[in-house]
Amino acid sequence: MNYPRTRLRRLRYNKNVRELFEDVSIAKSDLIQPVFLVEGKNIKKEIKSLSGQYQLSIDNALIFCKNLINEGINSIILFGVSSKKDDTGKISCSSKSIVPKAIKEIKKTFGDKLLVMADVCNCSYTNHGHCGTIVDNDVHNDLTLETLSMQALTLAKAGADVLAPSDMMDGRVQSIRNKLDSSGFEKIPVFPYSVKYASAFYGPFRDAVGSGPKKGDRKSYQMSFKNSKEYFREVEQDLTEGADAIIIKPALAYLDVISKVSNNYNIPIIAYNVSGEYSMIKSSAEKGHINEMDIIMETMCSMKRAGANAIITYFAFEIAKNLNSNV
Repeated sequence: MNYPRTRLRRLRYNKNVRELFEDVSIAKSDLIQPVFLVEGKNIKKEIKSLSGQYQLSIDNALIFCKNLINEGINSIILFGVSSKKDDTGKISCSSKSIVPKAIKEIKKTFGDKLLVMADVCNCSYTNHGHCGTIVDNDVHNDLTLETLSMQALTLAKAGADVLAPSDMMDGRVQSIRNKLDSSGFEKIPVFPYSVKYASAFYGPFRDAVGSGPKKGDRKSYQMSFKNSKEYFREVEQDLTEGADAIIIKPALAYLDVISKVSNNYNIPIIAYNVSGEYSMIKSSAEKGHINEMDIIMETMCSMKRAGANAIITYFAFEIAKNLNSNV
């Protein structure tokens, strides 16, 4: 480049010129809103560590889903908050569990107006808070696969459009895929959390669903953030086992991972803008330190720019309202 003949600011001086060449944008169809489900009626309980997010009984979840649709959000991911727990999480495999019941009502009410993703994991349903069956003070991989596969089939039978296993057990995609295919659900896609780190950013979520481990941590099955290439093997394994898209979690501290996966694999990528990322922005905004929506849109664009095709975010509803107000 040759200054002053070349002046890069020429493409920035005018708003219309700037917009002409912008190549990263956020659409409502990119966004997936998490929904927390609890037993009971007329429950809308704010989650203290997730300001503006609520535990909802099914009746109030239906109201929230209607509001999402009205604002143009057409994808949700469901998480169950269970007061009943057991050693293995097998309670989640019952059709009477909170998430299958909610799926039935949501699909009956809204049909194909909403894409219903269901998180597949045991941590909300175990009395020890870990993601599977404990044997010798560690999560037993293959016993956990049995429970996850049964849970996945229950969710598919209830009407889930997509299953998203978040447990990080080896072989879970293959186990779930085999269970679905042999039961007549070969069309149901599986979007595993292929890259999920043992992260401190999950704290508010664990408050929301009551899934914090009673003892120990999850470092024997979630990934170490100090490893720079391990995620390649995780993605490759899930693709080999039949993953249809992958989820990378968290997002903001792992944009490099999103970018490298995007550059190396022909697979749709969903970034999970997790609870700790949400809470930091909310907290700073409430104290008047930042402009909330400006920061939200900047972070969402960073995920899309890194290579994410879609984003799970607690901000989805707010973003949609903002986009609609600026039309």
